[in-house]
Amino acid sequence: MTDGRTPRLTLAQIAETAGVSVSTVSKVLNGRDDVSRDTRARVDAVLRGHHYVRRGAPEPAAVGVRTVDLVLGGIDGSWPASVASGMEAAAHEAGLHVVISVARTPTGEGRHAQDWVDRALERGSSGVVVGLAEPSDDQLARLARARIPCVVIDPLSDPPPGVWSVGTTNWSGAYEATSHLLDLGHRRIGLVTGPPGHLFARARIAGYRSALSATDVDAPPELLRHGTYDRDSGREQVRALLALPEPPTALFVCSDHMAIGGYAALAEAGLRVPDDVSVVGFDDLPEARWVTPPLTTVRQPLKEMGGNALRVLARLIAGEDVESPRVELATTLVPRGSTAPRG
Repeated sequence: MTDGRTPRLTLAQIAETAGVSVSTVSKVLNGRDDVSRDTRARVDAVLRGHHYVRRGAPEPAAVGVRTVDLVLGGIDGSWPASVASGMEAAAHEAGLHVVISVARTPTGEGRHAQDWVDRALERGSSGVVVGLAEPSDDQLARLARARIPCVVIDPLSDPPPGVWSVGTTNWSGAYEATSHLLDLGHRRIGLVTGPPGHLFARARIAGYRSALSATDVDAPPELLRHGTYDRDSGREQVRALLALPEPPTALFVCSDHMAIGGYAALAEAGLRVPDDVSVVGFDDLPEARWVTPPLTTVRQPLKEMGGNALRVLARLIAGEDVESPRVELATTLVPRGSTAPRG
């Protein structure tokens, strides 16, 4: 697409002006990383000089149905399904099509292995939302070169400038969950959270510790365990907590899946929920209502997260200013049958 004053250049004309091959120009336009820095800079200079915009990234005034990508670290379970549902509903209202893909590790020998950025570029995607995965610096740079905006849902680390994010009040959710257990009389509260490097795991640890500190309750390091958000790791970490000389009387498990795994560990130890040990989860997935007893948990508005991510992306695609680089949605404690006063 041109600026409206001059005809669109062909790839051959760009290649001739830059002194490179047509295939090299194509690689630069598609954000491929197998082009030297000097060659890329030379081609980019020609493109800028002729106000060239690739076909897959229309100007804000362009008309027509656009495709956006939802890239997930995995599609199993209720979390990605809820986020995708919210994003699809918002995309329908905005007149956008959503394509879902998985952020797999590229493989292949003797060729440039495709990753999700390659696929988005080949489709001419107008924007990308990423969830349960962390885009690399190289992937973000390729999207930026192709003028494709990116929004990350619940980023694993602080996003760099130019990347927008949607998340929830993880600190407040953890504070409320821990305060709920403290109000029930529990003082030795075990915490099972995610990998220590994850941004939201750190926020939940901070909320947990702040609630304990506000009640002058100690937070011994042996009560903090790190899992990987799946049932097996929840079971393993709760087993470790129960093996302590002084085990906890309550558990705050920062994932419903891990909390359900914790139920299994408690049953193996002959302990009842909540008579012997109270349990609080995090997410409010449908599974939280299916277990016995139903799980007290912190609700993350997953559908709303997907919808908000799409609406932010639509504004970026339209060339509108987005005031804040992060949208943060409120969490809510949902009390059910898995918590009770300390016996």
